[in-house]
Amino acid sequence: MDLSFLQPIYARPGPWASVYLDASRNTEDGAISFELRWRGQREQLEAAGAPAHTVRALERAVLGHSPRTGTYGIAAFAADGEVALLQYLPAPPRVDLAAYAPLPHAMPAVAGRGEEVAWLRVVADRTGASVDGVHSGSLARRAQIRGSESYPIRRVKPGGWAQSRFQREAVTVWKRNAGDSAAATAELAGTVGAEVVVVGGDPQARRMLVDQLPAYWRSRVVETDIGSRAPGGDRGHLDDITIQAVADIAERHTTDALDRYGVQQEAATGLTAVVDALQRAQVDTLLLVDDPSSTARLWIGPEPTQIATDANRLRQMAVADPVQVRADAALVRALAGTDADLVLVDPDEAPLDDGLGAVLRYVDASTSTVHQRP
Repeated sequence: MDLSFLQPIYARPGPWASVYLDASRNTEDGAISFELRWRGQREQLEAAGAPAHTVRALERAVLGHSPRTGTYGIAAFAADGEVALLQYLPAPPRVDLAAYAPLPHAMPAVAGRGEEVAWLRVVADRTGASVDGVHSGSLARRAQIRGSESYPIRRVKPGGWAQSRFQREAVTVWKRNAGDSAAATAELAGTVGAEVVVVGGDPQARRMLVDQLPAYWRSRVVETDIGSRAPGGDRGHLDDITIQAVADIAERHTTDALDRYGVQQEAATGLTAVVDALQRAQVDTLLLVDDPSSTARLWIGPEPTQIATDANRLRQMAVADPVQVRADAALVRALAGTDADLVLVDPDEAPLDDGLGAVLRYVDASTSTVHQRP
């Protein structure tokens, strides 16, 4: 999981006010209920000592966010009177909560997003294509792609005196339109970093489009006969196919991380070994069993790699005033600050001491003695 979306909340010092709310508006009194839920969390922030100007900034952002349909949640983070990040969550949080602490309480936002996969969806016909692209942390991009030529659009029925000439011209135009759509698809796929490209629509137009994609993108294509650019097209089933394709990629991410962890003899396991590796910016991917009820704590300094299980260790690293915080908050900051990935796993998916394991970027002499698994 890419944690770069959290960079805005680690670019400035705290303390931080964090709030999570069920923002669903799927009932008649949804807006009123939402405001009441916010008031409850506002009282908790005030009781925890959050400054009034920070609470007011959160209130403006929370109550002023653009509502969405269906069930969803929001997470917002503010410090020194300014909201640094408001994040939409695909589902309501397990519970509404508020916290005021030296670090943002970011783990629920990370867990709520889950393993995100950048994807692109194309619905092709003989005149062009409709493209939807989504990238981690961004809204959907949508584009209508039209072929550069529109005459003739359809092949004529057999029997006309110019039948063969018109049919050849029709096929030529379809290919050119498919080529235009393929070029635009490849460009947008590169822009969003798509890991899967779902292509539906007219079978012949779809095949022409896919054939003209660069090999790199063809290898990421999932084709389906479902889909139409016409109003009222079979969008629901196309959504189902897209969801399944994205879920398959997300599952592959987890499987790949577990496989890498399983074969790396010097992989770190347990809180102490993982923290030691984070101090060295040595972690490539952290495997974590998310436990919201955990009371584990860690010590931190101003920098992401200033993280330790003991305050004296940080003092040895020239940190004058170590601060104790939630362990998951410190871990997420260290991962985001060192461009490491995070994979959330179930307890039975891997034998992880303390619910933590790390695939390492490199191994040195000290690594093999400290981190080596039995």
